[in-house]
Amino acid sequence: MSERASNFSVALAQLNPTVGDIAGNAAKVREARAQAMRDGADLVLFPELFISGYPPEDLVLKPAFQAACRAAIEELARETADGGPALLIGTPWVEDGKLYNACALLDGGGIASLRFKCNLPNYGVFDEKRLFVRGPAAGPVTVRGVRIGVPICEDIWLEESEDYENVVETLAETGAEIILVPNASPYARDKGDVRLSVAVARVTESGLPLVYLNQICGQDELVFDGASFALNGDLTLAAQLPAFAETVTTLRFTKHGDDWRCAGPIAQLPEGDKADYSACVLGLRDYVGKNAFPGVLLGISGGIDSALCAAIAVDALGADQVHGVMLPYRYTAHSSIADAGELAGHLGLRYEVLPIADAVNGFETILSDIFKNLPPDITEENLQARTRGTLLMAISNKTGLMVVTTGNKSEMSVGYATLYGDMNGGFNPIKDIYKTQVFRLARLRNTWKPDGALGPSGEIIPPDIITRPPTAELRENQTDQDSLPPYDVLDAVLERLVEREEPLEAIVVAGFDREMVARIDHLLNIAEYKRRQAAPGVKVTRKNFGRDRRYPVTNRFRDRGGPLPEPDETLVSRGGRASTDAFEG
Repeated sequence: MSERASNFSVALAQLNPTVGDIAGNAAKVREARAQAMRDGADLVLFPELFISGYPPEDLVLKPAFQAACRAAIEELARETADGGPALLIGTPWVEDGKLYNACALLDGGGIASLRFKCNLPNYGVFDEKRLFVRGPAAGPVTVRGVRIGVPICEDIWLEESEDYENVVETLAETGAEIILVPNASPYARDKGDVRLSVAVARVTESGLPLVYLNQICGQDELVFDGASFALNGDLTLAAQLPAFAETVTTLRFTKHGDDWRCAGPIAQLPEGDKADYSACVLGLRDYVGKNAFPGVLLGISGGIDSALCAAIAVDALGADQVHGVMLPYRYTAHSSIADAGELAGHLGLRYEVLPIADAVNGFETILSDIFKNLPPDITEENLQARTRGTLLMAISNKTGLMVVTTGNKSEMSVGYATLYGDMNGGFNPIKDIYKTQVFRLARLRNTWKPDGALGPSGEIIPPDIITRPPTAELRENQTDQDSLPPYDVLDAVLERLVEREEPLEAIVVAGFDREMVARIDHLLNIAEYKRRQAAPGVKVTRKNFGRDRRYPVTNRFRDRGGPLPEPDETLVSRGGRASTDAFEG
């Protein structure tokens, strides 16, 4: 056996692509290949659909885009004639008029092999079946004398569907020696444990070492956290790359008998609230940067939501790219103004106070004839919020700064927000964060700063902001609990309604008040029209509003509570059940 066949080095390019930036993504490929060449790597592995960026959504159906991706792959293939490392890179690929989610092996100046994704996910944030054609479960590719299996992302997630083909089993049976898995796996809390469990299952079945490579980036609502890893065939953790950071890391495999093994760096990963906060930072940073905004603007009310968003913005972009504006009215407490100013001082951002009384009074004067003899109500409260929204959007329009909207998931769930008011904005970093977690993240950020954060260390959110009862300050002595249940109760019910889709009766049986549960469910249903018009925001939970939870706005169904009716199987004819047999009338 040759020396080359006993040693094999693969560089893991855990990088941050941009959807549609084919030239920029190709430049990242070249930079990573140059580094891998210096490290003596035989192969560079890139994430799923790296050349196009992931997810490309319907952009990938555009013929001009498909042609541009192929042209970039062909140019990269020609460059491998220099004898340097081979490339395994994800790309859309059209063959015989069919569009595939592909991985191309580029080596020796050409496209040495192509492998197509077999198992196409069609759940949650994924809808690949409407974009791509399913590929065959093919055998391994050969790189420098080593047989490499290349299942693409969902190809190893057999637990997601009984219809999935066991691609890893096919690869093992056809002689694969090492499994390299290019992925684009979105972040969600505790997702790393799920990925590791899936990888362990495939290694246990095949006995082969497995490398799981994930991209790191923010793409609209999705965040990809990286956290790539490698397992040896005996299930030992061979390498763990960091989360939320780019890296090109070379793993060196050595053959011992029939088994390949490697040992690489083991990074410590953030977990729980730390990981969620890091995801919010990355999501905002990439949304602003990749859409070429010069910075962000947000209203700072002295409340905890805007305080947390301001901290995230400074951590993501730096204080010089964050502009905070306090917009007080007669219901704004002096303590709120003081806390907002203290927060701005701690963060070092640009900060201004613009009283809105003249504008609100002007609107009320204009509307006085129409509102004559009508009692004051929530309309006047919403007018304050919409005045603030109008002023923020005017500043945004003039400066080019993107407005960050600051509503949390609890508020978005029950519609406790004003359309065209505090919902104004281009992006919301805490859209998928429940209010109880907002409090936890604020306390956390006062004692910890994530790696790569651009904000200051230490206590940045004034304690009074965290301890004061939350209030919209739209009327005298108002608190959120005038309109809503306590947030710990509200969030517990919402998690069951939104993430778990539990029937009302099951929530009541779990110990919650029936009338309260019914009211929360009602508010959740009638607020759908608001959520449809809300800014995108970072996904951190199992089911976010938007890509995950897609409800109709016009919808008359309501869960009335009580036990669900049991199906009457006696009404279904045995011969009338669906089958592949021809219909016989």
